[in-house]
Amino acid sequence: MDSVAEALERLGQLAETSRVDRLARAFHKAGHELALVGGPVRDAFLGRRVNDLDFTTSATPDEILAIVVPIAEAHWDVGRAFGTIAARIEGETVEITTYRSDVYDGETRKPEVEFGDTLEGDLIRRDFTVNSMALRLPERVLVDPSGGVEHLLARTLETPGTAVNSFRDDPLRMMRAARFTSQLGFTVSPAVLAAMTDRASTLSIVSIERVNDELSKLLKTKDPVPGVRLLVESGIADLVLPELPAMILERDEHHHHKDVFEHSLTVLTQAIGYEAERHPGDAPDLTLRLAALLHDCGKPATRRLEPGGVVTFHHHDVVGAKLAKKRLKALRFDNDTIAAVYRLIELHLRFFGYTEGAWTDSAVRRYVRDAGDQLERLHMLTRADVTTRNRRKADRLGFAYDDLETRIAELREQEELDSLRPDLDGVQIQEILGIKPSREVGEAYRYLLELRTEEGPLGAEEATRRLLTWWSER
Repeated sequence: MDSVAEALERLGQLAETSRVDRLARAFHKAGHELALVGGPVRDAFLGRRVNDLDFTTSATPDEILAIVVPIAEAHWDVGRAFGTIAARIEGETVEITTYRSDVYDGETRKPEVEFGDTLEGDLIRRDFTVNSMALRLPERVLVDPSGGVEHLLARTLETPGTAVNSFRDDPLRMMRAARFTSQLGFTVSPAVLAAMTDRASTLSIVSIERVNDELSKLLKTKDPVPGVRLLVESGIADLVLPELPAMILERDEHHHHKDVFEHSLTVLTQAIGYEAERHPGDAPDLTLRLAALLHDCGKPATRRLEPGGVVTFHHHDVVGAKLAKKRLKALRFDNDTIAAVYRLIELHLRFFGYTEGAWTDSAVRRYVRDAGDQLERLHMLTRADVTTRNRRKADRLGFAYDDLETRIAELREQEELDSLRPDLDGVQIQEILGIKPSREVGEAYRYLLELRTEEGPLGAEEATRRLLTWWSER
């Protein structure tokens, strides 16, 4: 982080922007307090880009509306019951929330919303001290009742009150701690880690959708690995993603194999690297990252200790795909993401047969056909799965995959491989065979697709001849 003086200068520049200045003057004129709060203040200290502007105020929701309507192009309720009003001012969205002093019942994470009367009281109820700082406006005075600046300097996540009480109030804060560990590059304090470990099981009162949201945000950070490690170390992963701690396999003194959990984290990191290399500037690819993290989750269930110190994981690709599908369904991921991750894990070992002998063109076509619209992700996942420290072996695998991608590109150019279809469509099959829509049409279509895969384009005339021969010999 930069110096405190530089951070305060950035906050001052932010306060000078036209929309913030107009808002501050409007609230001051109406006799109400206003402060920039939370993430924007934290990010100004960290030298990060400030995107969303969040404010807190002594005004009630109705009073907020009365103040912002004259100066806003648009306004809407984000959650009036929670005290939040949003407005668009000079093309930018801002959110303004009444001071709160929530009371939690300990049974759910939903508080009984109570409006507060002081800025300091509002700040100390928040999740972490680095998010519990505010800049009073228009005075531009920093308010930091919980030592957030000191914790920013130490790059430490600490709670305003005791961590146990904070996580008792809202267990989802434990997952936010993991996310901030990766997003901000911080470490949690010993007290926070102890409280996470002690209260991990209480995440069960949080809705699956909110857990999914935090997990997804974590995996979309530039470096999710520290946060993933924290989920496992604290025991939270036992509840959220039990497949991760299961990959920390016990070592046998006579059998040696790669640490599956550490390997998976390396694959995740390398997949993110390929993602940035191939698609610079694109949004994080959550599907690829889920597949990378879980690609070997079938290994614990398939591990066999063979004579001679050999360890095998036969069919861990198929088993892992099924386990990942079941877990992602439980976490309420959408069907497209689940199907894509399933297919990537199921196919992630397919390439390694390529290095054992040259594939025929039909084998390359089959690889492309089976990958479907996940081919590009499969390229990245398969390359990321090479984590050997043996440089010669790594180079051999890398060159082999370069060769495979080259062949795919050549075949695509020659045969329009992306839209691999038989030479005759369903209507033509019906006309040639003189049949109506039926199971037989599907069988004929699959027969022609297999021919197309094995031999390439046949042309309509040859495909018709083959079809009639197949039909007569059925």
